[in-house]
Amino acid sequence: MDFRKQFVVSPGKKLKLAAIDPAQSGGQLSNEAAQPEIGKYVTRMAEMQALLYANADQSLLVVLQALDAAGKDGVVRHLFSGMNPQGTSVFGFKQPSASEAAHDFLWRAHQRTPGKGEVVVFNRSYYEDVLVVRVHDLVPKSVWSKRYDLINDFEKLLAQNGTRIIKFFLHISPEEQLERFKQRLDDPARNWKISESDYSERELWPKYTEAYEDALEKTSTAHAPWYVIPANHKWFRNLAASQIIAETMADMKLKLPPTRVDLDDVRRKYHAAAAAQEKKNGKG
Repeated sequence: MDFRKQFVVSPGKKLKLAAIDPAQSGGQLSNEAAQPEIGKYVTRMAEMQALLYANADQSLLVVLQALDAAGKDGVVRHLFSGMNPQGTSVFGFKQPSASEAAHDFLWRAHQRTPGKGEVVVFNRSYYEDVLVVRVHDLVPKSVWSKRYDLINDFEKLLAQNGTRIIKFFLHISPEEQLERFKQRLDDPARNWKISESDYSERELWPKYTEAYEDALEKTSTAHAPWYVIPANHKWFRNLAASQIIAETMADMKLKLPPTRVDLDDVRRKYHAAAAAQEKKNGKG
């Protein structure tokens, strides 16, 4: 099953989230059957991240957006844990600080984009500036409506600089969200995730849906595609996302960099050092 083709938001095409079943799970697939596949993709992601880091001529940005409890943290935990932390980082976008708010809305995001050889995951992102600000009327339409083009230009700039961009909208139903809120209430280890805004934001579900549909329609491009991932089933969410990431990284044609030293010369130095060490040990 090719999840990239199945879940991509086609550029310029009208999107209706209501037409996408958040509970779909790939026909006959099951959690048990999916785990080896997920493991295969996660291992492949880690292998390619090592090549990306070694070659340091491209980078990868993964953007995660969703309504509350859809599983952004879960995607980060399950799919990126095998990557080398030296070349991988995750940044969560909260309410802008005073310093961040004093700049343009993309300023704080640009500082966190990946450098050559790096993988960066945005847990929420600059898209909040056409989502939350729109739903809560934090800025007028005359401001946020112009940001789609600015975002497209920003992502085009990143792509031209060698950054591959993957954007996921984790799609859950209101019923599944409520069930996950209950799990947070029932499990003391998850109580810390409870927010007073959880239920007030639910009342804005139609507005968020409309805002997401516009954002995904207007900013899904060939170089920075959006994927709508059915996320009611956590295992299916992880399967689809891991396959898409692994296959996108495979398209980057990553390989080991050429050797930067004269190997014959280094081998001679190694043998000389080994002989000297052996002689020293013999004297001891």
